[in-house]
Amino acid sequence: MCNDLLIILGVASAAAVASPLGGMAAMALRPSSLVLSVAVGFAAGVLMGTFAFEMMPTSVKLAGLALAVAGFLLGLALVYILDLYVNRWKMVGPEADQKEAVDRLHRRRRPRGSNVAVLAGATSAEELIEGMTIGVGATFEPNVALIVGLAICIDNLSEGMSIGELTLDEEPKSAKRRILGWTSLIGLSLFLSAMAGWFLLKGLAQPVTGFLFAMGAGGMFYLTITDLVPEAESHQFQQSSAIANAAGFLLVMVLAEMS
Repeated sequence: MCNDLLIILGVASAAAVASPLGGMAAMALRPSSLVLSVAVGFAAGVLMGTFAFEMMPTSVKLAGLALAVAGFLLGLALVYILDLYVNRWKMVGPEADQKEAVDRLHRRRRPRGSNVAVLAGATSAEELIEGMTIGVGATFEPNVALIVGLAICIDNLSEGMSIGELTLDEEPKSAKRRILGWTSLIGLSLFLSAMAGWFLLKGLAQPVTGFLFAMGAGGMFYLTITDLVPEAESHQFQQSSAIANAAGFLLVMVLAEMS
């Protein structure tokens, strides 16, 4: 029990610190679009590999196929609803026919916060899901928590860099304070939710644990596909981001087979 607690403390702390480190890297290095494309693409691949080779197989093993699928869909739906709420219930891609109409709506009723605030606020909410997933994973298999924690650590580092880049572009005068403030909030959200997942959800029946783990996978899957993958490609290095994505995916496959 003591060793398991030390593992969850170490994993949660590393993942929490990764976000401010990413923000500081953005301030110190001002990474190029190629570096951002590769970093975010690699993080997306790592997360996709984690869903495929660790999280969903473990959920099916604990809860059965039907409950794992239901948990995944519920987690995805909850994060989708949060995304809609932040964006005033209207979202659209840059090439969609409805783009002009949605832009007019957002000019009348702006999304709930600036671009930085929306991104950082949504990321903080995401961290609650990711932290809970680390905590739940550690309650039944520390090795699973280690791989999930590694994936989230890489994800947080790349997201911290993205938040830093956006803040430097939008609010250069107060960028340092805001970057450290937002990324620290993101890290704190993850750490507290991981501890809550460990202490409050420990001892639950295996089907319930598997269902909650699948919920975390569903929420993280939605954010990976809608945020990280487009972010990696938005820097106009689609081929580089695809190669980085594949590298991250294969890394987790190898780690899952070795664990």
